[in-house]
Amino acid sequence: MTKPENRNHLKIRKAVFPAAGLGTRFLPATKAQPKEMLPLVDKPIIQYVIEEAVLSGLQNIIIVTGRGKNAIEDHFDVSYELEKILEARGKTDLVEQVRSVSELIHVSYVRQKEALGLGHAILMTRELVGNEPFAVFLGDDIIESDIACMKQMMAVYDRYHCAVVALEEVSKDDISRYGVIEGNAVGSDALGKRIFKIENMVEKPPREQAPSNLAIIGRYILTPEIFDCLEQTRAGAGGEIQLTDGLKGLLNIQPIYGYQFEGKRHDAGDKLGFLKATVELALKRADLGQPFREYLKSLHL
Repeated sequence: MTKPENRNHLKIRKAVFPAAGLGTRFLPATKAQPKEMLPLVDKPIIQYVIEEAVLSGLQNIIIVTGRGKNAIEDHFDVSYELEKILEARGKTDLVEQVRSVSELIHVSYVRQKEALGLGHAILMTRELVGNEPFAVFLGDDIIESDIACMKQMMAVYDRYHCAVVALEEVSKDDISRYGVIEGNAVGSDALGKRIFKIENMVEKPPREQAPSNLAIIGRYILTPEIFDCLEQTRAGAGGEIQLTDGLKGLLNIQPIYGYQFEGKRHDAGDKLGFLKATVELALKRADLGQPFREYLKSLHL
């Protein structure tokens, strides 16, 4: 296995997207449709996250799927029949939209036969990732930023050549929903205040026991040593292998840094967050923003 000190020349080339979850919080909509394909305005959730990967310079995409997830593969595949129909009707603008999705990325798929947790999903990608650092994107988190969140994190990786997790300040009322870090900022300058050397991680702590208000959210840069750590991680509640437990194992053998990213996160993983994201993204659209704003004003809420 490549040692961290010999990995300085390796760049992040591959991105992993776990998409095998059951999406139970969105039932019955997800009974026959992947949660990742639920539309935010007119694009499925997963496309927003894939586009962030592309903006970060990553086009080698590995998507972990499961039963009932064929719609994801179809979405990023070529749709000859649809293109021909649109062309015949003279709708060239729509043809370009449809074609741009299939041309966006190079995709490989890994099947997770059972939903055994996020850590297990990442472990399933070991052969495709190989012996190199890689990025992980969770589709529940849609992040708007001037510089793509993952691109910001890649700059931190280039500095330290260690695993990096994205951090966000979270209110005390919500802190028990997240993995929370204990650590210290590495410097006093603007960037240093956003980078934390992690000492410990606590999964979903009670409010009064949280070591900080910095929560780990759905962006990670991981080194290949994580695979051995995940293999050695015992399954927890529900028989699931948790990524946080694997990260704790990784922390025992190499440093992990947290990065408080610049940008705004939309939590599309629950119904209220999904509705908020839909409204905010629609309001920012040049074609929809103004009429939608006028409609909302007319409701006199």
